[in-house]
Amino acid sequence: MRLRPVRPAGWWFDALLLVGLVGLTVALAADQLFGLDRAVADWADAHRPTAAYWVARVLNFLGQGTPLTLIGVGLGVLLAVRLRSVRPILLPVVGFVITTFTIGPLKVWTARAAPSASVKEPFLSPEQTLPLFHDDLPVRFAQSYPSGHVANAIVWYGVIALLLAPLVRSFGRQLPSRLVTVIRIVPPLVVLTTTTYLGWHWLTDSVAGLLLGLLLDRLLHRVPWDALPLPGRLREWDRPFTSYP
Repeated sequence: MRLRPVRPAGWWFDALLLVGLVGLTVALAADQLFGLDRAVADWADAHRPTAAYWVARVLNFLGQGTPLTLIGVGLGVLLAVRLRSVRPILLPVVGFVITTFTIGPLKVWTARAAPSASVKEPFLSPEQTLPLFHDDLPVRFAQSYPSGHVANAIVWYGVIALLLAPLVRSFGRQLPSRLVTVIRIVPPLVVLTTTTYLGWHWLTDSVAGLLLGLLLDRLLHRVPWDALPLPGRLREWDRPFTSYP
């Protein structure tokens, strides 16, 4: 089996993303970058009229993990039925597994409060909301880093784009490559902007979510889904989908 190509090619970019995520985490653990986070959060608080708040809140639904997961699974099942192949279902299943066992554990381990934790429960002082490793807080109040909205959006819109193109081709149509690019890029950028603007995450939370999401997305797109070995009983349901004409 040969890995599928990604852009930019090679593992150097993956290493750069990982180094960036580790470096950002280490910097925050050393109480660095708090001034930047505080400045961005304060600016957002001072420039959030009611209309802009509601527009941002509605747009932020683009990053809801559960609906995105259901859409990804639904597209996988529909394409599986259309092609009589179990392979399209593997993609959202693996996507769910890797997001569940990376984003969630990182949030629990880093234990960072959100900017809003100073104005609602648990009502920390503004200075207490910035550091990582709030091990004395209940888990539900300390899951800000990295931003799950941003990371999930990158992974799941990548999954949706990878499934949507062959699904459209199965109906005799062609999905424009530019539209595929828009699907993969625009929603995650909207989610990153709105989740920071609304004060639900620090800027560095969103950047960490971006780095982690891109890393996971590249790993998923490298998998040779059409060549993965399947049990003998599924050989009648093993048609390729990423290379479906």
